[in-house]
Amino acid sequence: MSLRRFIGTYTCNNRVFSNRHLQTLRTVKKASKVTVTTDPYHPEATDVIDVRTPDEFKLDHIPNAINLPVLNNSQRDEVGKLYSTDQFRARKVGAKLVVSNISEILDAHISDKNKDYTPLVYCWRGGQRSRSLATILSEIGFDVFLLEGGYKTYRNRVKDDLKILPDKFIYRVITGLTGSGKTQILCKLAEHGQQVLDLEGLAKHKGSMLGQYPNEDQPSQKYFTTLLVEKLMSFDPSKTVYMESESRRIGKCFIPEVLFSSLCHAQRICVHLPMDERVKHIIRDYPYMIEDVETLHKILEYLKRFCGTKNVEKWKMLVDKQDWEAFVECLLQHHYDPTYTKSQTKNQLTEDVIDIELCNLSEESLQSLVNNIITVK
Repeated sequence: MSLRRFIGTYTCNNRVFSNRHLQTLRTVKKASKVTVTTDPYHPEATDVIDVRTPDEFKLDHIPNAINLPVLNNSQRDEVGKLYSTDQFRARKVGAKLVVSNISEILDAHISDKNKDYTPLVYCWRGGQRSRSLATILSEIGFDVFLLEGGYKTYRNRVKDDLKILPDKFIYRVITGLTGSGKTQILCKLAEHGQQVLDLEGLAKHKGSMLGQYPNEDQPSQKYFTTLLVEKLMSFDPSKTVYMESESRRIGKCFIPEVLFSSLCHAQRICVHLPMDERVKHIIRDYPYMIEDVETLHKILEYLKRFCGTKNVEKWKMLVDKQDWEAFVECLLQHHYDPTYTKSQTKNQLTEDVIDIELCNLSEESLQSLVNNIITVK
């Protein structure tokens, strides 16, 4: 349906958008200022604008896109419900809301743009919402790229990339019991210019019972795979990719099967760190565990079915006494280490393992370790 069918003339914030400025879809297709494309990564686009609702955007979006909704969450619900009973009225209400919101977008985000600003605009299916903004921007004088098929086109691209990208690389996997500093080792490798795939960083979760990032939500499964594909696309296939050994699931995010298979078969570098050093590292790495004892008690209560009531009650007593060293060591010995060992036994499908002893996680020790990892074959 063209814009002309449901948009007349509306006055919004003292601005008037008339039919002269809101051309029909046929006019858009003829205009050289709007280019319909199926490439969500169009090289000439200087910006990516997602005009869907904030809820849709949060679920998943093209990386680095900005969310400039032409309908907000409640407005989309309102128009959708009305559409089921009175389509014509819904179109009129929707048009008025869209034009009003575009006026605000022009004020807040477009007014300072130069003529060489060439955004790529998309919505759910490349329909009315994205065409509305694209048409007005093109009438102003901007060259605009309109993503044909919208977000669905992009999502299909992610799915296709995910089938082939993981197999393009050679991986080396850092393993070691919980508290061995695997994430710190990956960070140090990245500092030395190595290609690092930090799955826990993408998932915003440390992959353990206490792994939830404080005050941060995990991404949706869709956005996790979006971030994963974006990271893989940035790598050079001729160079090694380092990552940490993980279970299939990191919090609520699942590692795609094709990548998980590569992880299971890759060469492993197993780091061995003394227990007392592991305890110190965990206490440093999980400060929020100490700060939020109430939540910690709730998590421990959940472990009764796995570790037994007697063990859990002992751990809760240590927490109340704030005997953090004894608490962490008990948790490692009776929960984390057995669980990690079982997972490694199940998921390690290679005999290519290099064992490295590490006395502590000091800067000097990490530097020496990383140098050895980079040079060892």
